[in-house]
Amino acid sequence: MTLEQLRIFVAVAEREHLTQAAAALHLTPSAVSSAVRALEDRHGTTLFHRVGRRIELTEAGTIFLGEARATLARARAAELTLSELGGLKRGAIHIEASQTIGSYWLPPLIARFHDAHPAIALHLTPGNTRSVAEAVLNGGAELGFIEGAVDEPALSTKVVAMDHLILVAAPGHAWSSGAPVRPDQLSAARWVMREAGSGTRSALETALAAHGIAPAGLNVALELPSNEALCSAVEAGTLVAVVSELVAAPRLAAGRLRHIAFALPPRAFSLVRHRERHRTKASLAFEAMIETPPA
Repeated sequence: MTLEQLRIFVAVAEREHLTQAAAALHLTPSAVSSAVRALEDRHGTTLFHRVGRRIELTEAGTIFLGEARATLARARAAELTLSELGGLKRGAIHIEASQTIGSYWLPPLIARFHDAHPAIALHLTPGNTRSVAEAVLNGGAELGFIEGAVDEPALSTKVVAMDHLILVAAPGHAWSSGAPVRPDQLSAARWVMREAGSGTRSALETALAAHGIAPAGLNVALELPSNEALCSAVEAGTLVAVVSELVAAPRLAAGRLRHIAFALPPRAFSLVRHRERHRTKASLAFEAMIETPPA
């Protein structure tokens, strides 16, 4: 068994598609198929169900996926450790961030870090609070940035910034007049929300609980997987949503959304890392830069 075979297996397992995995790895589909078949034949274990033109992980494949990811993570850590012997002249940082942070807060910081350390590759993967925590736990990401809370003893969290959530509606909505909205009015609106596991939704539910409002009591018309999708749905005219002020700012400035007068508490943006994994020089430099205001 080679690291290349493991890398191919993980790519296929994550996509459940040979051709897409081959494209991502810059290999031919036949090379990817051969590598997977070689793993199965060598160990006498079927890792995928072939159902027509589709493939699905078997139970054995699902179990093996966790071990394969962990092995690749350890191999990456070993490679990075060697490359850092000469200082910050080579290396990489794998970052996973929830959507608001990854799309709006992190990019300027990543650009500033790249200017200071152009030889350090930064790989940013979007997710939500739950998936970010899982990526840091299983070694898929060295650093994570989340908007919600995680309860996992193996992870260390540190607040790095504060964010403001706002209630938004379309200009023609009944709430767009500027009059304050009372908590008891919230259940009468039609809502669009992020998916379960997102930091934005978690923060909203916490804020509602402080007003004695059960999230289940809201009329949730839609659940959508991105902040941009939320804002586009609200612009249609009849729905309301809670999003970060960072997300809504361009649409507010353009007059496509209105900031509704309902106070919401600020929320923290937090850095997440594994307590026991090696902290590379590159990641330490990135953390230090976050805490240092630009000159």
